[in-house]
Amino acid sequence: MNHPGTETQNRAPKKRGISQLIPKTKAYQMYGKEIIQQRHRHRYEFNNKYRKILEEHGLTISGVNPERNLVEIIELKNHPYFIASQFHPEFKSRPNRSEPLFQGFITAASDRKYKK
Repeated sequence: MNHPGTETQNRAPKKRGISQLIPKTKAYQMYGKEIIQQRHRHRYEFNNKYRKILEEHGLTISGVNPERNLVEIIELKNHPYFIASQFHPEFKSRPNRSEPLFQGFITAASDRKYKK
């Protein structure tokens, strides 16, 4: 079944959506802007019922779909590079123009190896 704003491929809906990034987060720093548009292909979503308690215990919500109040990106503040997204950054990444989340991961790994 096709839903508005989705394309069906291999039985999983491919959704397009926007994420509003939260200032002073790693995600915001990497993308350098407040709004990003990404493609999704998943059937599960962050359960906002647990949002407050997870934030109280160190989880940072760094990207949210403003239209549906869905968490799109999370990170841990005191970790060199713990960041996760509901979208698939590999869909936009190219060999000569890597997606910011991948570039951030490579930079964090290099910094850790060379102790910058």
